[in-house]
Formats: sequence, C-alpha cells, structure tokens
Amino acid sequence: MTITEKILAGAAGANVVNPGDNIWVNVDVLLTHDVCGPGTIGVFKREFGADAKVFDREKIVILPDHYIYTADEKAHRNVDILRDFVAEQDLPYFYDPGTESYCGVCHVALPELGHVRPGEIIFGTDSHTCTHGALGAFSTGIGNTDAGFIMGSGKLLVKVPETIRFVLDGAMPEYLSAKDLILHIIGDIGVDGATYCAMEFSGTTIDALSIEERCTICNMAVEAGAKNGIIAADAKTIAYVKARTQKPFQALYSDADTPVKAEYRYDVSQLEPVVAKPHLPDNKALVRECNGTKVDQVYIGSCTGGKLEDFYMAAEIMRGRKVAVRTLIVPATRYVEKGLETTMIEGQSLRSIFEAAGVEPIAPPSCAGCLGGPVDTFGRTHGEEVVLSTTNRNFIGRMGSKKSQIYLASPYTAAATAVKGYITDPRDI
Repeated sequence: MTITEKILAGAAGANVVNPGDNIWVNVDVLLTHDVCGPGTIGVFKREFGADAKVFDREKIVILPDHYIYTADEKAHRNVDILRDFVAEQDLPYFYDPGTESYCGVCHVALPELGHVRPGEIIFGTDSHTCTHGALGAFSTGIGNTDAGFIMGSGKLLVKVPETIRFVLDGAMPEYLSAKDLILHIIGDIGVDGATYCAMEFSGTTIDALSIEERCTICNMAVEAGAKNGIIAADAKTIAYVKARTQKPFQALYSDADTPVKAEYRYDVSQLEPVVAKPHLPDNKALVRECNGTKVDQVYIGSCTGGKLEDFYMAAEIMRGRKVAVRTLIVPATRYVEKGLETTMIEGQSLRSIFEAAGVEPIAPPSCAGCLGGPVDTFGRTHGEEVVLSTTNRNFIGRMGSKKSQIYLASPYTAAATAVKGYITDPRDI
C-alpha cells in the first residue's frame, strides 16, 4: 500500500484498503477556525443535541486566524461564538485572539504547536489543511457538515484516494524555492489534474528541503484538486515533531512495489523561477516571460508564503535595497513574527532589513488579505491593483476586489519584484 492507504487502513482498523474503498476512519485531530467554526458548532448541536459533548476534548483544535484584526461586527461575533463553545465544552486547545495564547495562521501554527504527528488523521474546515501532510500525516479539508459530525462522533466516512507520485531529484538552484516547484507541478497537471487523489512527493530534492518548505508544497496540493498531499516522515520530520510533543506516533511509509495512478519525475536543477498568472494557480509562466509587467503591490505572507524561511529568502533580496512599490509583510504566526527580530543576515535582523527597504509597517500575524475579508482587512485589494503575492490562490476576487489581478510567485521573485516595481526574475538581482 501507499503511505496514504496505510494511514487510512490503520485508522479504519483494516489490514488492507484499496483506492475507491469507502471506509470509516477514527479521527486524531479536528481543526476549525473563525470562518467555519460557528457553522460546524451549529451542525454539531443540531445533530447531536444542544447539551451534547464533543467526542474527545483533546482532539479538537480551535484556532481563529482569518478575520481577526478588523472592526467588522460579524467577524467579532464569530469569535465570540467560538469562545462560548470552548467554555461550554472546556476545550484545552483554543488559541484566542487578543490573548497570549493567540498564534496566527492555523496551518503554520498547528505544526509549531505539536498538533501534527506522522501517521495520524487530521481533518480541518479549511482546504489548505492538506499542508500537514508534509509531516507524514493524512490531512485534508472538509466542510462544516462533516466537521460537525466528527465533533460528535470522532469518525468520518472516507473514500480511499488513488495516489499520484511526484519524484523530484537534483540540487535546488539558489534562485528557486519550494513555491516554484509546486507551481511547476500544478502548471503541468492543471487545477484538476489530481482531483481526489493523494499527491505523494519524494526524491532527493524533497529530502533536502526544510520542514517549512515541505509544508509549502503540500499546502498547494489542493490547488491541483488533490484530496491530500503527503511526504514520508524522515529523521528531520521525527526530530521536528518530538521537539514539540510528547504524544506517541507511528510513521508509515509506502511500499516500493505499490502501483500508483501516475508518476511524474522532475530534474529540479533544470527548472526556472515561475509565476501563476491571473486567474488560476495552473496558469504557469516563466518569470522571465513576464519580466517588465508592472505591479501596484507585493504581498508576502499567508500559510503558503508567510513562514520564517519565506521571509529569509525575501530579505536576502531586499537587503541593502529599497522597494519601488507598496510591499506588505504579514508573518503567519507569532513565532514567525518573533523570528523577524531574532533571525539575522550578516548582523541585520530580518525586520530591520525590511524596514530599511521601505516596506509598509509589518502586520500582526493572521491570514490578512489572502482571503480578502472585511473592507478594513490589511492587504485587501479595493480596485484594479496588480498584485504579486506569495499566497496560494489568485482567483477573481480572492484578495478582495474582483477587478484586481493576482500573480503567484516565490518569496525570491516577490522580493525582486518589490525592488524593481515590475515582475522580475530573481536571477537579475
């Protein structure tokens, strides 16, 4: 079996499962946030009763992150609903905005907090829950109805996905990042190229990537229609997880002779920086083909591109230079925010490099403009802006205005573009 099949089989109490099987699985973690949490709670109470208790207090994580820094009353109401439910159920893992426990974006915070472990089943009311497959877990997004059912029962009926394997080998050129790799893949197979499949990533290039960069790749698996993205746990993964949790886990691995739906191979040393042009993540173009395209702002943040390593890449380009257009910096979590102060490049902190370059005042950790949000959301588009962003989606209206055009790119390309004021290949800087 593949790694995905083995995890699902274990959660179902089965010796073997095959693609297409419908199985009941026991859930290890249910994640929800301020956008979908109230709806999930509503389904739970409707189906299980107003006085029902959740299936397991230790397995539910509630992490508001989307519409936090806003005056919008409906956004505040959503968080209040979560607070009331957490108090009613006495849930231990609630990261409350406005308190010391607040963390930031759920998909970056969940691994940081030790809630992600190899071999486990994670469901979340957010499509980018597939991020956590980077640590060898089966992790996928679900709707409020499924989440409400899990909240009461701890189980979900799942169809076992087929697996598509992506083998990436070769030394990564210094001007590429994981964002370039996944944009290449999505551009090649299309936004429906992995529909309801497991995208399994392996190869010497993957082995060499940091945990943060692996998260970037799995984060965007859903942009190809995948059920989940997954990378087998290695010594790097095990060390990362054990440093953050004492809970036991068992890493699982694909059998070498297991047939898969398809296999794609890449020699990463031959790849170039890419962007996804408006308005789909598979609208791939080489950066050099878009050189000179003027932009109104550059956005560096989100669960995809707001991790500490993303900002390190951007700072390498911006150090000693000035930005030519409005440039927004949004750390994904408080941990990342602190890292901007403590992470140095030749004696300069990342924060000081960005400030000297003339970026906008650095925003507090949250999803911010990645999902548009209320009109006062930091980074939200309001008109016909052309934006180059390290986020994961460039759909019409994704960042607010339906008239804006969003290009997706790596932190290197984003920083080079910020410095020049037009889309720029980082190799030119």
